[in-house]
Amino acid sequence: MTKIGVLGANGRMGRVLIDACYQHTDVSLGFASVRTGSSLVGIDAGELSGIAKQYIKVCDAQNQPTGIADVIVDFTLPEALQANIEWCVNNKKAMVIGTTGLSADELAMIDQAAKSIPIVFAANYSVGVNLLLSLARQASAVMGKDADIEIIEAHHRFKKDAPSGTAVAIGQVIADELGRDLSKCAIYGREGATGERDRESIGFCTIRAGDIVGEHTAIFATIGERIELTHKASSRLTFANGAITAAIWVKNKPPGLYSMQQVLSLP
Repeated sequence: MTKIGVLGANGRMGRVLIDACYQHTDVSLGFASVRTGSSLVGIDAGELSGIAKQYIKVCDAQNQPTGIADVIVDFTLPEALQANIEWCVNNKKAMVIGTTGLSADELAMIDQAAKSIPIVFAANYSVGVNLLLSLARQASAVMGKDADIEIIEAHHRFKKDAPSGTAVAIGQVIADELGRDLSKCAIYGREGATGERDRESIGFCTIRAGDIVGEHTAIFATIGERIELTHKASSRLTFANGAITAAIWVKNKPPGLYSMQQVLSLP
């Protein structure tokens, strides 16, 4: 049995992660924490997530118990990452990190922490999205050099970063396969007299509307034909279930930085 500690329990993903813990027979909820000073400290974790009472009280992030969780799942905000990582390193806890919109310094922080503890870090924990990443790599190898490549993503109105971490991850696997530097070939939106399309570019289009959970499409278009790889999520439970799968997998791994592709044994 893997015991999970959920950080940011009051967030959209935090609540769903608590629900997922009680739906899986191989895991249990060790603790659920919220930011210091939150009025939700002391509330029942089950009631917070909208399920039956579970008799585990939500705790303050500064008073997380050290002995009742094997793996810490963090889908909080970038500004909380440093404190969360430091706590896990100091207490030798494996981590599953799903926070997006991270800076280069924050990514370097994850790399450094992975020298001390095992970490699964992914832009998206959906099984389907990770399969899409694998398929995008294959499509790039077959037709990427001749194709115009565009990535379209859509999310709910509340999402704070753009393009999504998943869209960037799709672009990165494509760029890596084609030997391109994504930081130089990415085009984030177009306006005005842009001229002909640069054949080496990878375009990104972002949509923010309503309650869209998450949709991503990678387009490979040549003259006369195109391939479109699309994934649509209809429930955040998809991402939570993937994170739980990652937590079970990483529990007894040695220190290191692991991907969801490794968790799922995808090529």
